Amino acid sequence: MSGADALSLFLTPGAGSNREHPCLLEIEKQVAPLAVQRFDFRYRQEGRRFPDRAPKLIAEVNEAVAAWGVDPQRLVLGGRSMGGRICSLAVAEGLPAAGLVLICYPLHPAKKPETLRVDHFGDLKVPCLFISGDRDEFGTPDEFDQHLHKIPGPVTRVILEGKRHDLKGADETIAATVADWLASLPNS
Repeated sequence: MSGADALSLFLTPGAGSNREHPCLLEIEKQVAPLAVQRFDFRYRQEGRRFPDRAPKLIAEVNEAVAAWGVDPQRLVLGGRSMGGRICSLAVAEGLPAAGLVLICYPLHPAKKPETLRVDHFGDLKVPCLFISGDRDEFGTPDEFDQHLHKIPGPVTRVILEGKRHDLKGADETIAATVADWLASLPNS
């Protein structure tokens, strides 16, 4: 696919990481030559450990995507854990996108399954890729089974056996999965 028609990928890290996370770097490598922007939230740029509240993070994603200037109909957003969640919230609130890549999506905080983060799922009308471990303390496969049907867009789900929330040692598998999924999107 030629440059103007190709998809672009906007990636965000989890709460405790930054744009240099090895998984994000591996995804960028494996989806080449697609344009990729790995994004750092301001709290990380400022050296703070704890993230700002969701509305501020959503606004940062909206600003960064607008500043990047890519065609929103050719833009896929996402990332790891909190970063992917924030991108999904931005899309649910109206940020145009061609899809979402949600790696180790935090369905709820660890050990707090009653505090679900799914209220916006009904507003996700784009294709969504969920990649998570079968031992993820932020959402088990059974818990995902209870909530992913709320998403009206097409959902692809990949469960990595024996993996927890950090998906340690799975960067190449995750990146290959993302690359294959991007290639399967309509008009990719």
